Amino acid sequence: MYKLKIQTSFAAAHCLINYQGECENLHGHNWKVEVSVTVQQLDKAGLGIDFKILKQETNALLRTLDHKYLNELAPFREVSPSSENISCYLYHELSLRLNDGNVKVDSITVWESDNAAATYYE
Repeated sequence: MYKLKIQTSFAAAHCLINYQGECENLHGHNWKVEVSVTVQQLDKAGLGIDFKILKQETNALLRTLDHKYLNELAPFREVSPSSENISCYLYHELSLRLNDGNVKVDSITVWESDNAAATYYE
């Protein structure tokens, strides 16, 4: 079993629902995202999944969030766009794109600052 990771980022605005503090007001972050996948077998080139493919799929998904007001997007109309909920959303969406019996999304970590992150995994 192998574990592969990439890091990327996106910028967006949001406001937390039911927070009852300053973060309930509109504000933004430059989120950093770490994607971790597990791979059972390597291909003939010795790769579990080409990092290029992993980055392409992740960045394609992040483009739907980048420079947006997250509260207005369908995935976050009913739930607060917290780092926790963003990591869960990214986990499920990337799982649909990447999981194939050999590759499986292991976890998604979303940092809203250099010192605060949330990780979702199943």
